[in-house]
Amino acid sequence: MSEKPIPRAALNTPQDELSPAESVKRKGFISWLVVGWVAFASATGTFLAMIVRFLFPNVLFEPPQSFKIGFPDDFQIGVVDERFKALRGIWVIRDSEGIYVLSTVCTHLGCTPNWLRTEGKFKCPCHGSGFRKSGINFEGPAPRPLERYRIVLAENGQIIVDKSIKFQQEKGQWSHPEAFLKV
Repeated sequence: MSEKPIPRAALNTPQDELSPAESVKRKGFISWLVVGWVAFASATGTFLAMIVRFLFPNVLFEPPQSFKIGFPDDFQIGVVDERFKALRGIWVIRDSEGIYVLSTVCTHLGCTPNWLRTEGKFKCPCHGSGFRKSGINFEGPAPRPLERYRIVLAENGQIIVDKSIKFQQEKGQWSHPEAFLKV
């Protein structure tokens, strides 16, 4: 007699074959295992990145507080020079007696006033404080005049402004020799 070949499926015993439910369980386990390791690796990487970031703190680089602004002849009498307002935070004013430097910070809440040439005053846009060309407050809520900074001549004749030294009018410091440069 001739024997018929036995189909392959008949050769496999039920113990060798995985049921669909068991196959899904293994695939699901491996998937969850991969997800778990990815989550662990990302959490560990984030933690290490935070530690490295902590080792390199933010550093605020500020321009030097003492700087040269030019020669006395560079400033016109009766004119408020606004060239240094944005970069250095100062106004340079020359009158018939000499040169002085005012802070661009309002003494009320720290806003930056604007120089109104036609009205001849500094006017704060935040709350309306007004300051004369000398820096004296005359309107609005500002409690005191603008501050002046130290101003001296260097050996080469240039003007040096030092913002680390402030002079306040209400303390009588505007009469200090370095609060005003006689030229």
